[in-house]
Amino acid sequence: MPSTFTRTPTETERKEPGIGGKPPVDRRPTGGGGGGGDDDWRNERHGPRERLHRIRFFLFSALAADMIFFAVLVLVFFARQAGMLMDPRTHVFTGDWHPITIPRILYLNTVVLLLSSLTIERARRNIFREIDVLEEWLGLGLPALRRTIPWVGGSLLLGGLFLAGQFVAWTQLTAVGFGFDRTSVTPASYFFYLITGLHAAHLLLGVLGLVFCLCALTRFKRVEYRQISVDVTAWYWHTMSLAWLLLFAVLALGQ
Repeated sequence: MPSTFTRTPTETERKEPGIGGKPPVDRRPTGGGGGGGDDDWRNERHGPRERLHRIRFFLFSALAADMIFFAVLVLVFFARQAGMLMDPRTHVFTGDWHPITIPRILYLNTVVLLLSSLTIERARRNIFREIDVLEEWLGLGLPALRRTIPWVGGSLLLGGLFLAGQFVAWTQLTAVGFGFDRTSVTPASYFFYLITGLHAAHLLLGVLGLVFCLCALTRFKRVEYRQISVDVTAWYWHTMSLAWLLLFAVLALGQ
């Protein structure tokens, strides 16, 4: 009695049509999980590299919209500064913009933020270090993870110091008579609170992103997921650092 053989499921490997192309061939499953191997990164269509590029595209699109928002805020700042009001008694147009003294702690805050941008960039480079990542893929240890976590933690600490420094600056400005209320606010102090407050809100999201990044580094098993979490957080942080440099220059020199 003839034997009956059941054909096992196979993958069909196809190549792009062209001169010298081979016909489709059957490739037997090897039994391996195939999750996180080096071949995945070489697969430009379905591997982690393509996933990283796609996430970066959406992130950069959102950050571009954020930068446009800050640019419009700067334009409104200069337009309000050049505004004129007519005195009803003398019928003379005068300006009501009175520059305020920038709290000196903002200079220290700027240095702290730049240092945090350097530390998160170091973390991003460590998580993509090929030798360390290869050891993790081969199950020889977690060198990339050990090198990355301290730098992410340092960025989180510096980001918290920056936000605390911004709060101190608001307190100092209020102490000299420029509080954020109807009786003491001026056009210049209003824009100071508006600009620094909106940036602080964006940076707070970055701090939450750093917290999530630390959780991802310790919880995610796949190397590429850890890489993506650090990469996205780092690029967001760099953008907020650049935005602060531009906004701080406007506040310090644009009045």
